[in-house]
Amino acid sequence: MAKAKKKGSKKVTPLMAQYAQVKAKHPDALLLFRVGDFYETFGEDAVKAAQTLGIIQTSRNNGGSDVELAGFPYHSLDMYLPRLVKAGHRVAICEQLEKPSKEKKIVKRGVTEIVTPGLAVNDKLLDHKSNNYLACVAFAGGKKDHFGLSLLDISTGEFLCAEGPSDYVDKLLQSFQPKEIVVNKGRKKEFLNIFGDRFYITPRDEWIFTTDYTQEKLLRQFNAVSLKGFGVDKMELGQIAAGAIMHYLETTENKNLQHVTRINRLANDRYVWLDRFTIRNLELLHSPHDNGVPLVQVMDHTVTPMGGRLLRKWVVLPLLDQKAIESRHAVVRSFVENAVLLQDLDEHLRKIGDLERLISKVPLGKVNPREIRSLSDALCALEPIKELLAGTDNPVLKDISDKLDPLPAVCGEINRQLMESPAVNLNKGGVIADGYDPDLDELRDITRNGKAMLAGIQQREAERTGISSLKIGFNNVFGYYLEVTNKYKNQAPEEWTRKQTLTNAERYITEELKVLEDKILNAEDKILQREEELYEELVIWLQQYISPVQHNAALVGQLDCLLSFAKLANRNRYVEPVLDDSKDIEIVQGRHPVIEKQLAVGEAYVPNDVSLDPEGQQIIMITGPNMSGKSALLRQTALICLMAQMGSFVPAERVRLGLIDRVFTRVGASDNISSGESTFMVEMNETASIMNNITDRSLILLDEIGRGTSTFDGISIAWAIAEYLHSNGKTKPKTLFATHYHELNELGDRLERIKNYHVSIKEHGNKIIFLRKLMPGGSNHSFGIHVAQMAGMPREIVRRATDILAQLESQHIEQDAVGAVAGADNGNGQGPAVKPVAANTFTQPAPQLSIFETVDPTAGKIKAALEEVNINNMTPIECMMKLQEMLGLLE
Repeated sequence: MAKAKKKGSKKVTPLMAQYAQVKAKHPDALLLFRVGDFYETFGEDAVKAAQTLGIIQTSRNNGGSDVELAGFPYHSLDMYLPRLVKAGHRVAICEQLEKPSKEKKIVKRGVTEIVTPGLAVNDKLLDHKSNNYLACVAFAGGKKDHFGLSLLDISTGEFLCAEGPSDYVDKLLQSFQPKEIVVNKGRKKEFLNIFGDRFYITPRDEWIFTTDYTQEKLLRQFNAVSLKGFGVDKMELGQIAAGAIMHYLETTENKNLQHVTRINRLANDRYVWLDRFTIRNLELLHSPHDNGVPLVQVMDHTVTPMGGRLLRKWVVLPLLDQKAIESRHAVVRSFVENAVLLQDLDEHLRKIGDLERLISKVPLGKVNPREIRSLSDALCALEPIKELLAGTDNPVLKDISDKLDPLPAVCGEINRQLMESPAVNLNKGGVIADGYDPDLDELRDITRNGKAMLAGIQQREAERTGISSLKIGFNNVFGYYLEVTNKYKNQAPEEWTRKQTLTNAERYITEELKVLEDKILNAEDKILQREEELYEELVIWLQQYISPVQHNAALVGQLDCLLSFAKLANRNRYVEPVLDDSKDIEIVQGRHPVIEKQLAVGEAYVPNDVSLDPEGQQIIMITGPNMSGKSALLRQTALICLMAQMGSFVPAERVRLGLIDRVFTRVGASDNISSGESTFMVEMNETASIMNNITDRSLILLDEIGRGTSTFDGISIAWAIAEYLHSNGKTKPKTLFATHYHELNELGDRLERIKNYHVSIKEHGNKIIFLRKLMPGGSNHSFGIHVAQMAGMPREIVRRATDILAQLESQHIEQDAVGAVAGADNGNGQGPAVKPVAANTFTQPAPQLSIFETVDPTAGKIKAALEEVNINNMTPIECMMKLQEMLGLLE
């Protein structure tokens, strides 16, 4: 008697056993398991997939228990995969590695690709004008503030490396916006504390982050014995970060990386310093507002993806080398002055497409036949560009012409091998051109002319044998045959083989007929097989041209960016800035490049002059009402300077600029609640970063410093900061200081290099008109209530606020409150709003009336009555009588 099965035991199907084995190797990934014509997900993966994709979740019985199941057709992968990755899932794609057959109970399967946000190469996962960086951050030992950073875009092959303190790495992360960051799992918490939780983090084992292991990875990748040639040999942490990325790629089935041919060092001393606060506050790459437009969007008139991606780097990495900047200006000037050249180059560039990502797909095995044809078209389009540039007088353009290589051998070979419009899918056929391969041509001839060939055999055999009624037929048992009626069966040649006897006829086969039959019946499969072989040979052959094509793509990107600058200048009346050795900034009739493009039709942007120099007008203190344009003026000054050092022309009538090396901004209010930081703490953190890193060539923009705390704290902090920027004795950074604290106007009288300005308005009855013009002299009114009214504040609140303001002003509350701080006359008969007794020290304010006392007379009477009370000398009865007296004041 057979033994009974143990209670509760489950029999796992072979398929689910195989699934469990694969899933165990990739526990942190959502596994797409290929079963026939579907990708299936099971268990928790099925729940996640169904929720993310909106597909139906079912279940299947597996050994007596139900397992969640969700799937989609394999041909829909391009539609569903991007959704999963964009939702933050790591996706492992498990394919069938062999064809199903009756002899095999279960086909061999394995993970062929792991897709994460930083490993995307699918066009539907990529923005063609933005890089898709995978990053790695390596930590120094202990608590040392030094880090290594590497950035790799697997879709283009670009590989970057840097080292520096946390603020530098933070700035690069803000600039390059990696989609995924690999970190040592033991330092993940530390990473989050320093750099925040705004990134997709992938922790990896600690043993990977060692010098010997990671350096060996890099040397093998670049087939080199030293990293000196790449300029990163002294960057130990940078090498660790870069090598850790290479390890990560290997573990995610990304092993064919022939397009990653070099690693470039990001040199901190080559570019203007922009910390992450400045990049955010100036809205260089992104705007936090729903309808906001970043600077890069306004500047981008590129027509190639390479140009669009490079422009984003130029925007966050303005140059410090004056010759390099002026070289870009000279190219832009050439295009501005030669409209025909600009138009011709633009027309040819539009034919190129994404040359960089096309060639990167070759080693990755992701390139389809139509994309290879596009690669040929792009290379062919380089020839007229090369000729146009060679005919110019500009040395930079001539140099680009000399370096461009249209690779005619590649164009010729692709054109010879591929059809003019090949199929996208290799499995559909129609890829290899006619006339390229004799075997393929023969197979195609058979499929196209098979019936004619059969008819030819029938006619020839009928004439040879004299059997006029000879026919050719076909059945599934023995294929094509010759059929002879009984009348002529004695005339059948001996070499014919009889296969079937019918009532009225005999059926025969011949060697020639069987050979043709084999060709006809298997031609389609053989055509697909042969096309696949030839196509794979072409892809392998193309790999030797990866570096030359990448070089061409880089040159096209540069050219496209410079053409974009010229188009920008022509369309928006930009001028060429003049650079000199001074430390001055002189902007005449400057405009904000973004705001002026967002104005309503018919509305003109009001331009302004700004002049800053370390010896005369180092700090401009700007006062004026809300919404008058103070913040826009600050931002446009910085943007004009940065655009000039990118190599672009600028929105102004005239600009003279001594190079700036750093731009710092403290603009607007923000908080970091998740880290326990208030608005004011964030403000102070950003301001402290500025004060600790200023230089003589820095440009500083301060907007409403100190507004996040009490009035006197805020005024004190703002005053001390302005004093420090002016009188620190080490540096004289150029500063624009916008403030609501009119008390700071006093600084213009006390410190020689601080000048007071205001943004003018015009009062008309109870309304104000913003003139948005910067004028000399300070302002003493914020017009906040007017702005509240314009914003749609309820009338009751506006009226009440007006009454309170009138009573405050009539009782000179502001003078009383601030006078205690100022304490002295300024020599012209009026006490200054704020006057420290010594630099950076302030007297204590005297007792002052609260706002409630000034607007409620009863409250004042109650306070006066309380001030007369000496509770230590009163009996309980007297206390009660005094309380009754004060109650009487309320009647």
